[in-house]
Amino acid sequence: MEKIVGPNFDNDISISDLVESMQKVGFQATHLGNAIEILRKIKEDNAFLFLTFTSNMTSSGLREIFAWLCKEKIVNVLITTVGSVEEDLMKSFGDFYAGHSKVNDAELRDRGLNRIYNILVPNERYEAFEKFMEKFLEKIYEKQKKEGKQISPSELFFELGKEIKDDISILHWATKNKIPIFCPAITDGSFGVALMMAKEKHKDFGIDVVADTKKIYEITTEKQENGEDKKTAAIILGGGVPKHHAILFNSLKGGLDFAIYITTASPESGSLSGAPPEEAMSWGKVKENAAFTSVKGDATILFTLLAYCMKDIWKK
Repeated sequence: MEKIVGPNFDNDISISDLVESMQKVGFQATHLGNAIEILRKIKEDNAFLFLTFTSNMTSSGLREIFAWLCKEKIVNVLITTVGSVEEDLMKSFGDFYAGHSKVNDAELRDRGLNRIYNILVPNERYEAFEKFMEKFLEKIYEKQKKEGKQISPSELFFELGKEIKDDISILHWATKNKIPIFCPAITDGSFGVALMMAKEKHKDFGIDVVADTKKIYEITTEKQENGEDKKTAAIILGGGVPKHHAILFNSLKGGLDFAIYITTASPESGSLSGAPPEEAMSWGKVKENAAFTSVKGDATILFTLLAYCMKDIWKK
């Protein structure tokens, strides 16, 4: 057993050393500190790394961190909700703004501002998105006609990334480094409305969602050169469809070898978002001997710290 002790501020320590020292602090700090150990094992074993997150994470400044992880080729697959794709694109057109959680929302509506807790999104961003998507999907329709087949969501996002020159864009770096983005719920949000409008215009337009189901299955279960199963890891921020997509397909190869969960949800309601790695073990989605931790808290704080530690670990 390790004794409980806090960091010694008389010493000059790096952010990575500080987070690692939190293993001995107790409570959620210990779980966060344990994540550093797991990240080192992921790097040492060259594990295939899934990163899953929901769209609100991209609304925040985590967007730049996700883009950096793609730029540095630290992650191998992204799984998210379609709002992340929308908002990554919208941020390439203009800024989101820091606001307050205690405001007059009716007044914000009159001013053309949409609130995501304390983040404000001007209507102009959606207007720019809609105009862009109309032209972009027209190009995709022409590509579909030429090739004689529908495009999958991950292929659609790959093409979308070619259009973006913003070097802090997730789509830009994912496309440049051939990191697939999977989004099972592509018809949600404004993106889904844009797809609907394209189909209204061209009745034979469509997106092949099932093609991505096969693609993620093949990526996850692909053997190593020596014929053995590759080790897989997942950093799961929040829950919902992205979380389940990652752990479901890993169950088809016997489960994840490494898992780091960060969530504010609780398991008592039976929600997937709150379900801990131990529960996933009962489904075969996390291996019995896996290295895992689950941290309860806000990913904008906790993952920012972890990602900084990843920078130190991966550059060694």
